[in-house]
Amino acid sequence: MGGISIWQLLIIAVIVVLLFGTKKLRNLGGDLGSAIKGFKNAIGDEKDSADKAEKNSDTLADNSSTTANKVSESKENQKENSQA
Repeated sequence: MGGISIWQLLIIAVIVVLLFGTKKLRNLGGDLGSAIKGFKNAIGDEKDSADKAEKNSDTLADNSSTTANKVSESKENQKENSQA
């Protein structure tokens, strides 16, 4: 009752082709495809940059803990040397 049948869609498609022409519709389709492709690339770049940022923060955390360990070891060595 409320749905659109295949015949109604076909009539609408014919009217659109007659109004705009196939060349203009082809260009519109190409532009739409390019826009979707650019959108997908932007989303992929966003995910890649987020992954890189996460890896960098993990690396920085590892480096800071290593540095903290080295500093505490050097302080212990200095205490031992001063006591001797």
